[in-house]
Amino acid sequence: MAADRLDIDNSTLLDNIDERQVEFNAEADGDEYEFAVQYDVLEALSGDEPDGDAIDTFNRFSDTIIEAALSALARNADAVPIVVSESDLE
Repeated sequence: MAADRLDIDNSTLLDNIDERQVEFNAEADGDEYEFAVQYDVLEALSGDEPDGDAIDTFNRFSDTIIEAALSALARNADAVPIVVSESDLE
């Protein structure tokens, strides 16, 4: 059964500029997971490439990112980190 709720630990948000992704930890169904949201996802949501504002963009679209992260989790819960890509957007 796929998780239907994801709680992001905002204290773990990290803009990894070198890897072009925002990394974070989140809990789903009592288990802790590491996630990485690619900049491409943020660009697809906002229409602009992140330029020093990836965390702000992440926060603006957090509800959509949570849904995409749940999709990525269902696809591959064993990955570390679980990479959220554009294909996870509905």
